[in-house]
Amino acid sequence: MNIFVAKLSWGTQSDDLREAFEEYGEVSSANVVMDKMTGRSKGFGFVEMPNDDEALAAIRELNESELDGRTIVVKKAEPRKENNTRRPSNRW
Repeated sequence: MNIFVAKLSWGTQSDDLREAFEEYGEVSSANVVMDKMTGRSKGFGFVEMPNDDEALAAIRELNESELDGRTIVVKKAEPRKENNTRRPSNRW
């Protein structure tokens, strides 16, 4: 199951996220999303857990809990929506 984690502290790293979720079971991957321009955290990330029961337990227990001094939001990630609209070009 892919899990969305929001309201992360700017200092939270992918390894911190992995450690928090490993208390509930096997973690396939944990990734804090970083801004490409600044290299800073965007304040959210994703955790992949292969066992749905363990993932649901992690969501239930970690949602609205504290991690690195911040109250985090944890929920099942929604599939990314296709965006068929294109941004207008600034070229003339």
